[in-house]
Amino acid sequence: MFMKFTIGILLLAVSVTVNASVVFAGELTVEFADAKWDGKKVPEGQHCKKFGGNGATPPLTVSGIPSEANAIVVEFNDKSYGKLSSGGGHGKIGFHIQPGVGTATLPAVMGGTKDMPEGVWLEKKNRAKGDWRSDGYLPPCSGGKGNRYEAEIYAVIFANDDYEKVAEGKIKLGKY
Repeated sequence: MFMKFTIGILLLAVSVTVNASVVFAGELTVEFADAKWDGKKVPEGQHCKKFGGNGATPPLTVSGIPSEANAIVVEFNDKSYGKLSSGGGHGKIGFHIQPGVGTATLPAVMGGTKDMPEGVWLEKKNRAKGDWRSDGYLPPCSGGKGNRYEAEIYAVIFANDDYEKVAEGKIKLGKY
């Protein structure tokens, strides 16, 4: 009986270890590629035009990208404002990458425009209304009220104007 119990525990431990490694494989590491971004405070001038800024997305370095991924999609959100707090409330931008690279640096993309650099596409414009409305990505635009901004990053397999998520990560952009 002791032998059966030990084998059962051993099989359970192997099962738990296998499942834990599968979960870990889907996590991305995301870091700022520009030192002026620190995740605590949105850098000076990186907010919306409504409040005198000329903001762009922060350049990001993404690692842990699964070999089958051929693009990265980034959703920008204002976690303090319910209507723009998820699903790319401040916009969703896609970046083509070479499959198998493992790490990619995503360039900054100017806010308030549909014009994207080569290799970048506007997956979904921001959902802001009224005076906050703009094309493309909407930089932080709370007027300095201390709203919390974050980005959710997905490694994807992009095909036929659609994509399948294969890994994800997130990063705090800071407060504004």
